[in-house]
Amino acid sequence: MALTIQINNLSPERFLRLYASVGWEPPGIEQVQKALENTIAAFTAYDEDIPVGMVRLIGDGGMSFYIKDFAVVPDYQSKGVGSLLLNALEQYIKANIAPDWAVSLELISSKEAVKFYQKHGFEERPCEWDGPGMFKMIR
Repeated sequence: MALTIQINNLSPERFLRLYASVGWEPPGIEQVQKALENTIAAFTAYDEDIPVGMVRLIGDGGMSFYIKDFAVVPDYQSKGVGSLLLNALEQYIKANIAPDWAVSLELISSKEAVKFYQKHGFEERPCEWDGPGMFKMIR
């Protein structure tokens, strides 16, 4: 397996294939196009020339960043693809903020992925000093 990461080459069609590969109900292509246009950076993992994972970085670019649409093709899960994507994302943030800044990197995890994120230094919410992560879908 020869894994590489490419930044900002994620087409809406590739996004939809990777999104659906993990069993998520995909949005429409126009909605994906708009989301990608407003993404700070999109990371795609490849095995040779086959896309096997993706993650988007969204946020304000100064104080808060958010991990969104983190998907790894099931046959490639637990093989280092997610760690490679997450490391590339974190290096991107570090390279694009001032050296003395501290920023927050946030996400909402599936129950199955909690241990993966903990292994990479994320803390569960709620914690002693903060409330739970929350979200609301608007239709």
